[in-house]
Amino acid sequence: MEPILEMRGITKSFPGVKALDDVNLKVSHGEIHALVGENGAGKSTLMKVLSGVYPHGSYEGEIVFDGRPVAFSGISDSEKIGIIIIHQELALVPLLSIAENIFLGNEIAKGGVIDWSETNARTDRLLRKVGLKESPATRVDTLGVGKQQLVEIAKALSKEVKLLILDEPTAALQENDSAKLLDLLLDFKAQGISSILISHKLNEVSRVADTITVLRDGRTVSTLDCHKEKISEERIIRDMVGRDLAHRYPERTPKIGATLLEVTGWNVWHPLQSDRQMIRDVSLRVAEGEVVGIAGLMGSGRTELAMSLFGHSYGRNISGTVKLRGKEIDVSSVNRAIANGLAYVTEDRKALGLILEENMLRNVTLANLLRVAKNGVIDNAEERQVAERYRKALGVRTPTVFQKVMNLSGGNQQKVVLAKWLFTEPEVLILDEPTRGIDVGAKFEIYGIINELAGQGKGVVMISSEMPELLGMCDRIYVMNEGAIVGELAGIEASQEKIMSMIVRS
Repeated sequence: MEPILEMRGITKSFPGVKALDDVNLKVSHGEIHALVGENGAGKSTLMKVLSGVYPHGSYEGEIVFDGRPVAFSGISDSEKIGIIIIHQELALVPLLSIAENIFLGNEIAKGGVIDWSETNARTDRLLRKVGLKESPATRVDTLGVGKQQLVEIAKALSKEVKLLILDEPTAALQENDSAKLLDLLLDFKAQGISSILISHKLNEVSRVADTITVLRDGRTVSTLDCHKEKISEERIIRDMVGRDLAHRYPERTPKIGATLLEVTGWNVWHPLQSDRQMIRDVSLRVAEGEVVGIAGLMGSGRTELAMSLFGHSYGRNISGTVKLRGKEIDVSSVNRAIANGLAYVTEDRKALGLILEENMLRNVTLANLLRVAKNGVIDNAEERQVAERYRKALGVRTPTVFQKVMNLSGGNQQKVVLAKWLFTEPEVLILDEPTRGIDVGAKFEIYGIINELAGQGKGVVMISSEMPELLGMCDRIYVMNEGAIVGELAGIEASQEKIMSMIVRS
């Protein structure tokens, strides 16, 4: 049987950069085809070529779909023949209902008037297909990220999808929601729907993929048949980064000193729902040179804890004490938290961590402008020196510090966020999902930076939904559930089973 999709010799250039260089991709009918590679390898660019975001004529090469050459002038052309792409940043309108979102731009109407009865009936059938029990009238902003992802898939099914493209669909999902979504892909496969899955989570790729294509530096490096042989994660990583990673987590010999940060009796209430307590009597400590992990399922209160500690950025009626080197400090505003040695790297670098339209230089100095100012005026030469220093120290891959951060890969954006907070010279750095949405090579570099910070005697608090990451990096792990600390484990004693056991028994 001929493949449903062939992309032959795809080459795409931007000013000064060849993003794709003679890339070939072949997807069979009813298969799950994983597309993997480091950030900047060309995965998203290739999918934008396929879906018509980059129209025919803006690239070289040929696309054949269902046995016929195709030339798309826009994304609506690819959708008409059954190619649907779901981006990592969901394209839903929060204040509209599920039904309104699913049929937005594709309304069911009679005589120019929307037929709500038929719209809701079709929506109900689509929701059942993806395993959602919500009413079609439910407003999208009341749903969690996992359910919103399923609404996007229901929307794709409404357009009679033949090839479904998912770009990092599980990046923001907890393990249970990720597993449900992957099971759904397997159901679609059984129905003959083909899928292209872009993911940095290699364990998920190994679980569902029939074929894996690896891109590196805009070229096709390998295409691996998962049915002919068992493909190890180490093999995929070697093709992605062009070298062996002997250890997924860099080795570190801990040199743990005296207690640096101590939080006692920390309580936080929801900012809008006055009767809802989000953080319950949390106490924790972090020593000099120590990496402390916080584990827990999505909704356990990890981010709310971190943000409330960092200048009361979240919550109301906050109580409890925070001590640094045994002395109580004021963290009641972001400026005071920074002045007292705290820094917080948000889990959402694009919305909260960076000004995407600004260049690297402006983003790096943003949290500590007084350090690059004289008499209230920014010293441009000093600001550039600072940005250049962090560009080299953290290995940010950009030709110039004047590059807009929106044009950097996810891993390099994360390094810019780290640089911004390192420039404030913190004693304690709170990292919330520091490797979310970045590839294994960039992850390894971020881990190295974390180890360097610990080696300098700083305290690091690491929040992560990836338990192997916590187990590989942390000296001690606190376990959270429903806003409370329900357990504590030494790094060498911790395991996924022990952590989950603490969560389910609490």
